[in-house]
Amino acid sequence: MSAGPGELPAHIRARGDLETGNRQVSYPPLPTPLQVGVYDNHAHLEFADGDNPMDYTEHLDRAGSVGVLGVVQVGTDVETSRWSAALAHREPRVLAAVAIHPNEAPLLHQSGELENALAVIDELAAMPRVVAVGETGLDFYRTPEELQGAQRDAFRAHIEIAKRHGIALQIHDRDAHEAVVEVLLDVGAPEKTVFHCFSGDAALAEVLSANGWYASFAGTVTFKNSEGLREALRTMPRSQILVETDTPFLTPVPSRGKPNSPYMIPLTVRSMAETLEMEESLLAAQLTDNTIDVYGRFDDQPLGELGSVLRGR
Repeated sequence: MSAGPGELPAHIRARGDLETGNRQVSYPPLPTPLQVGVYDNHAHLEFADGDNPMDYTEHLDRAGSVGVLGVVQVGTDVETSRWSAALAHREPRVLAAVAIHPNEAPLLHQSGELENALAVIDELAAMPRVVAVGETGLDFYRTPEELQGAQRDAFRAHIEIAKRHGIALQIHDRDAHEAVVEVLLDVGAPEKTVFHCFSGDAALAEVLSANGWYASFAGTVTFKNSEGLREALRTMPRSQILVETDTPFLTPVPSRGKPNSPYMIPLTVRSMAETLEMEESLLAAQLTDNTIDVYGRFDDQPLGELGSVLRGR
């Protein structure tokens, strides 16, 4: 979608499975609002999804109406990272994370473009309202073995960027739990390290607990077949858990398969509260405190223009 000078496009990519006919493409109804507000710790608002795509303002407005206070908007390549940083600088309800996704990094390595891409991420990571490097990590589900070395190198580079700028790390970990932990322990994890869309078991939760790392739970924790995730949630210290949507993916039950949005967070919070046998508002307050502990307050840094780096000049 095109935008004029100084304007931010509503979307810069579309969800690829819209044409498959295998999904329900209407957005779910608003859930009952939370009484105590929480933050969505990981979303991709740059996606157009559904039969009537919402722009970031509508996502945030709907979220606010059900008690979602703000969103951490996450980049996965240079373009989406620039967009994320730009949105955070004009929207008080948004903070940004910037990175090259682990599935993208080996491809950029092959084309000789990875070093330049990481230099842009390093530059963006220094900007106000950019509070994390992510999502980065390892993904052995999609990346063939011969490219996993380049993926590990990119992960290490992202870790160093996060430490250099004193900001959090958001990890994408798919079929690579042991390898991710190995890299973190080898190079030293940033002080605030988050496993986004936590997908491990109680054993991995114990590793996170011991190292002071955070587990961020998405709509997958509500799925019927996710008892292992719920056991991991019960294992984690309450001070080391977060909640997210991973919008537009992983919509919680009972709307699984429909487009996701930050306004769906209350369903995940209620499922987590039930699993933990906690009162919903007490859990929500804990999740909010944890988010602020990792990323800081959303009003700590002023809004403003980022300048030419966002426009790729």
